[in-house]
Amino acid sequence: MRRITWALVIVICLSVVLGGCGKKDADGVVKDLDKIVTKLESYQGSGTMTLHTGDKPQEYRVEVWYQNPSFYRIALTNAQKDITQIVLKNDQGVYVLTPSLNKSFRFQSDWPENQGQVYLYQTLVRSILSDNTRQFVSDKDSYVFDVAANYNTHALVRQKIWLDKDDYAPKQVQVSDAEAKVVVEVKFDKFDFGAKFDDKSFDMQHNLDTAGQRAKGTLLEVDENGMLVERTDASETGANAAESDGSAAPALNEPFGVIVPTYLPEGVVYKDDKVVDDSDRSSVLLRYDGTYQFTVTESRSPDRTVSLVAGTVVDLGFTAGLLTGDELQTLTWTVDGLEFRITSDNLPVSEMVKIAASMEEHTGK
Repeated sequence: MRRITWALVIVICLSVVLGGCGKKDADGVVKDLDKIVTKLESYQGSGTMTLHTGDKPQEYRVEVWYQNPSFYRIALTNAQKDITQIVLKNDQGVYVLTPSLNKSFRFQSDWPENQGQVYLYQTLVRSILSDNTRQFVSDKDSYVFDVAANYNTHALVRQKIWLDKDDYAPKQVQVSDAEAKVVVEVKFDKFDFGAKFDDKSFDMQHNLDTAGQRAKGTLLEVDENGMLVERTDASETGANAAESDGSAAPALNEPFGVIVPTYLPEGVVYKDDKVVDDSDRSSVLLRYDGTYQFTVTESRSPDRTVSLVAGTVVDLGFTAGLLTGDELQTLTWTVDGLEFRITSDNLPVSEMVKIAASMEEHTGK
């Protein structure tokens, strides 16, 4: 009897010691994450995102701000070109800001709820919570989860997520394709819960102003009919604003180098191309045929757009694009003062994203 009693005491003591060391299993961590994301008020993080989608890796500095219930600010800066674009969500809608062009596009969208991003904490945690077949490993400093990827593309299949053991802050994310090749990688160098933001942190105009732009630029927003219409501040834009800045914007019909996709879906070949000149700007059309038929259009980004069909914001990794249309779909994005469009009636959106990524590494040259 005495031996049994001492054995029980030893077992109890060991349990207390192990519990005091904070050792957790997958279920314990998952329960904690569920509580954290439910009560999440704010955070601020930064790091480096690497896209392995082209001939060579493309690096971006990413900065993420979040404030409850649904304010977001994501700044993506191309490390090689020092060009920044900002995706902003506030009470007025979802904006894609291009500070170098003094532009802001506003969309009616429930982003990011309808499309997760690899650098958003809520997206990472929800992917862990929703995968009942999740794999879990505890290393020296991190809890590591291997779960299904839930992004808006079939090309991304799995993801590994490293969370800090102390506060569950994200440390690293690797998203892989069907062949277990890492396609997107994010390494956080800073992540703080409970960050404090002022009233202007998520204001559209304030973000353009603090980007060093004197002109207020052009604001394009969706009207009640779902059309994108222009609104400008005449006192701060136009010729007077350009003169006060000391430099005029390049002409819209100024020649530019044609950028050819380095990625094509299997069974697709180049068909032909042509240049279209009109009074506003010149455009280059590249046509492709085969398994899928599509057209790539390149032109100088216009100063104003009167109307565009409202669509869905698509995360391209290096920037945000706008997907419009139903049977005939068009993906539009702007980089380095150039506007790109991919139009097709049978090309999957996931393939559009891959084509866009292969073109991005050649812009700005």
